Amino acid sequence: MRISFKGRNPFAFLFVRTRREQYLAQYVLREYARGWPLKDVLADPYVRNRSTPEERARLLEQPEIVAAIGEQVIGDLRLALSAAPTEPRARPGEPQTPAAARHHTGS
Repeated sequence: MRISFKGRNPFAFLFVRTRREQYLAQYVLREYARGWPLKDVLADPYVRNRSTPEERARLLEQPEIVAAIGEQVIGDLRLALSAAPTEPRARPGEPQTPAAARHHTGS
């Protein structure tokens, strides 16, 4: 007896999402895009009533959710960097200004 998969992945069923998971992912993406913090979206009664903690954790592994959150975080970082002063910040333990550096080194 021979089983033929005709070019299909025999483990594809492991990666299939249910409609409920698809709807939850769409809801999370939509509410996050509206400006809700991700932790608030995941704590929303709509999401909590329709998923287990494990399912919510799996939501965070879905590529489209990771991409959307990543784009937002990168955008926020770019804004913060463009608004940051051009002078480099001192590392912890290093003097922060030239005057402080002269005082710190004793010159």
